Order: sequence, then structure tokens, then C-alpha cells
Amino acid sequence: MLGNQTLTAFVATADATRAKAFYGDVLGLELTSEDPFAIVFRAANATVRVQKVTSLTPQPFTALGWAVDDIAAIAAALVQRGVRLERYEGMGQDETGIWTSPGGARVAWFKDPDGNVLSVTQHP
Repeated sequence: MLGNQTLTAFVATADATRAKAFYGDVLGLELTSEDPFAIVFRAANATVRVQKVTSLTPQPFTALGWAVDDIAAIAAALVQRGVRLERYEGMGQDETGIWTSPGGARVAWFKDPDGNVLSVTQHP
């Protein structure tokens, strides 16, 4: 029923100015609109709606993720733009912060200015 419908992903921010700069300027998502309730971006085949909230407790798990063709290049570009890749104890991440799953997918995690965990994944 929904498999062929357009997806909208939601994430929250308590600082709309910082979130707008991060998702637009740092991550390179296309800003499509902003109103008192949200900042809306376009990302390839999905919409990312950054909801404006007064307070936020970020979750400890991934809120948004992107499938990428070259994780090493994307990770390097993120770091060059001031993004810090997260390191998790016991994950066996390489020197750049990329983890290789048992199935061969390579994943790197990072946080937005509100502490929401985001990821990039290169599938085998």
C-alpha cells in the first residue's frame, strides 16, 4: 500500500538556525520550505522534515540514515565540513570511524547539532 508512496522522514530540533545550516550547508540537502513548525529539505527520493520543538532529548539510536556509494569519500567530506564521526566502544571501527558489519555493510555515524544520531551506509 505505501511501498510506492513518497517517504517523509522526521527529526526534531530545538535550534532551528543551527539545524537549517547543518542540514542545508553541511549535509547539502535542498531547502524546500520553512514555516513556524518545521524546516523541510529534499534528499534524493525523500523529504526530511526537521520539526521545530522547544526542548529535545535525542535518542541513542540512529534517527536518519543515507545509503551511499563511497563511504570513505562521504566520511572524509563530512569530517572536512566539521562533522565528527562517532565512535562506539566494542564496534571495531577503523581509523576513520567506519564500522564493517558481519554482512559487509560499512557504516559511519555522526550527530546533528541537537545530538540526533545520523548515519551513512555503503552496502556490499
